[in-house]
Amino acid sequence: QVQLVESGGGLVQPGEFLRLSCAASGSIYSIDKLGWFRQVPGRQRQLVGWILADGGTVYGDSMKGRFTISRDAAKNTTHLESNTLKPEDTAVYYCYALIRTSAGWSHDYFGQGTQVTVTS
Repeated sequence: QVQLVESGGGLVQPGEFLRLSCAASGSIYSIDKLGWFRQVPGRQRQLVGWILADGGTVYGDSMKGRFTISRDAAKNTTHLESNTLKPEDTAVYYCYALIRTSAGWSHDYFGQGTQVTVTS
């Protein structure tokens, strides 16, 4: 079993600094990708970005330059930061991980999500 536990989120003002954190635990052999998606009701889940085991990053459309993803490999933890939030960034943010088990299988996992509401 693998668990992804998010922290952070809540109400933030436009332009206010936001930091979300996610810790992965459980039967983990290695983590190939660690990152974030977000979803607004009635719309598809959208990639914010992820960070690879080698430190490389991939960001979704319109996310690069506005969000920064980092990773603490020793702690299996990832952080998502932004100081350019707009009301349209209001969404549920989900931690995501592509995890390889000791048996050699890779699986996608999502956390339960944390609400971020950007409002003045």
